[in-house]
Amino acid sequence: MNKRLLYDRWRQIAACAGHRLAVLDAASGERLTFNALVDALHRLPSADGPVAATGNGIPFLLDVLRAWRSACPLVPLESEPLDHTLFRDFPEGTAHVKRTSGSTGSPRMVLFTEEQLAADADSIVATMGLHEGAPNIAVLSMAHSYGFSNLVLPLLLHGIPLVLAGDALPGSVARALDQFPGNEPVLPAVPALWKSWLAAGILERRMLTAISAGSPLTADLEGQAYERTGIKIHNFYGSTECGGIAYDRGPLPRADDARIGTPLENVLATLSPDGCLVVEGPAVGQTYWPESDANLADGIFMTRDLAGLDRNTGEILLLGRVDDLINIAGRKVSPAEIESALRRCKEVAACVVFGMPSGDAERVDEIVAVVNAPDGALSTLKSALADSLPPWQQPRHWWLTSALVPDTRGKVPRGTWRTRFLAER
Repeated sequence: MNKRLLYDRWRQIAACAGHRLAVLDAASGERLTFNALVDALHRLPSADGPVAATGNGIPFLLDVLRAWRSACPLVPLESEPLDHTLFRDFPEGTAHVKRTSGSTGSPRMVLFTEEQLAADADSIVATMGLHEGAPNIAVLSMAHSYGFSNLVLPLLLHGIPLVLAGDALPGSVARALDQFPGNEPVLPAVPALWKSWLAAGILERRMLTAISAGSPLTADLEGQAYERTGIKIHNFYGSTECGGIAYDRGPLPRADDARIGTPLENVLATLSPDGCLVVEGPAVGQTYWPESDANLADGIFMTRDLAGLDRNTGEILLLGRVDDLINIAGRKVSPAEIESALRRCKEVAACVVFGMPSGDAERVDEIVAVVNAPDGALSTLKSALADSLPPWQQPRHWWLTSALVPDTRGKVPRGTWRTRFLAER
């Protein structure tokens, strides 16, 4: 095992790229070549333990390189300080530490070797056709798994330039895109951002490779973007535990929310006996930490996502999560299916669906829909669901609230809103 595999690859990239642009700050106009990054790294001291990388710019990139140079574990953190009581005594070969909330909501780590991290980058670059002539626009958090894999690793391991947008506001993103007229930059984002940029009109008449991950991209939003701008938003699906899993390579919008794309290069997707997606490949993480779990071991990750495989097209179909299934008198209901129907309603800004215990023991559960929509929209929403879903999938309880807002990754935590509903309603 090469303990400096990542650093050696970076040195090769930097030596070849030299005076080429590595990072551009679109707000300030500051430009750094690969040689400039090398010089900046030389001025930093070596590390003697886990390195915390925070922020979303050049200092973050230098912390990554400092960890690689010193063969120390890298711990990307979005805001919180490094807690050395948690981040220590890692197994031999640990190069990268990702944080995930896990099923209990308490901090849980996923550990990666250098080879696993490099494999994720190679798979993403090969599958998406990323190259040095198409810069990545950075609006995502570099510390998050999605941002790290799609922004940081392509820069440092493949020489793909990075443009720092500064923030995700439409004006800032338009300014970043305008830096490369005639080129086709790559913009990885989440559905909520694509929706806001489409409404702001900054995507009109642009050449752009658009990628969406982090939360479900609806076929409706994808279709609107294509119809109004000609831009095809490519759905990307991955997990903290294994990096990229599937990518929609097609040139036309999907017609079905459940169809998330085909497996990435070097990723094998199968189904477990209970219908959950199983991911196998060289990018699958080493182990959970501090407690291991049989669902992540030996290059295999057993997800809790209910899935199907289309043998004709090779596509993966996501059908919900086994942990979230609602039991309606013996019928298993996926909240994701109801959420998808709700998101097709123009009145809905965000929604989350879950089950709660029924007063009728024979019924078992009842369906709750929490929706960010105007106060007078309830009858319209009920009518829309009645037209698209069978009676037993209709919510029994509704809560319309403007407080329901997706996080920066476009996600709405189902468990948090279930607890809040039961406490308040």
